[in-house]
Amino acid sequence: MRGVAESAMGWLSANRAGFALGDDALEPDTEVKSSWKPLGELAQICVCVRRHSRPGSILYDTASDLLDHAWRETCRGELFLDLQRLEPSATYPLELYAAFASGGLRHRAYEDFVAAVVRTRSWRTTELLPNRLLSILNSERRSGLTPHAAVSAVLRRTWLGGLPEPWLFERTAGYTLTHVMFHLTDWGHDVQTVPSDIAAYLDTWLPPWLDNCVEMQNWDLCCELLAVAASLPQPLALELTGDAWAAVAQAQDDMGALTVMGRGPRGEEVPRVFANCYHSTLVAAFAATLTAARRSGDRDTDDTRRGVPA
Repeated sequence: MRGVAESAMGWLSANRAGFALGDDALEPDTEVKSSWKPLGELAQICVCVRRHSRPGSILYDTASDLLDHAWRETCRGELFLDLQRLEPSATYPLELYAAFASGGLRHRAYEDFVAAVVRTRSWRTTELLPNRLLSILNSERRSGLTPHAAVSAVLRRTWLGGLPEPWLFERTAGYTLTHVMFHLTDWGHDVQTVPSDIAAYLDTWLPPWLDNCVEMQNWDLCCELLAVAASLPQPLALELTGDAWAAVAQAQDDMGALTVMGRGPRGEEVPRVFANCYHSTLVAAFAATLTAARRSGDRDTDDTRRGVPA
């Protein structure tokens, strides 16, 4: 797992130019998903990798270097203030900023401005899917603001919080599930926030879902589920995740890149270009670093199985 993480971080470092914002970052027609979103994801994963690795290690130093690079792309936070002023009701500037803030990179003027925005009726009544609302609440907390709703109530409105029939798991539900867990646990940092019934549900159903991802060669979702497995109060046993990790390691190329999917819809090879690799390589680094850290630091040997609702 350390090898997967180090190789992935090496590829991300070598391809940092792909995370550049560009001169049109504040233009109204800028495609957020191909500019701001990748940069914010880079920052978030680097914060996580640095949090779960030793100072002076390859992982820690590479993550720190990339986090500094991402912060410079935002003009050290100044662009968040400009972006929020242009779109006062937009939630994504705060969600992106929160990743940097959790890594100790702060912009006081932006925080003062957004503190006024989050007190508005508009902010508190914006209609969002529950998993997105959990992201906002965690972003408020990480930015030093008071969350405007109760996490526990919002959690039970999500797909995962409802403990759904496991055979209805599919790609969209899978990504919703993983991000609910990331926002709930602050990306694997506060694992004790996972309620016991949800932890029990995931204990039982993560392994077959991982098997399905490996069979479909969906490496992106596979790595996100592996990160969830390491974010439980008691991480899944290695014998339940080992096959998935072996498959991920084999799918990773010599440069450290991992494609989102192992094959296209007609069985064709997926081109190893930035757009097809950056996110899956990010989550591979995150999942591998978190899993290795939890295994080396976890002293809880109680493997008692908890009851799972039918």
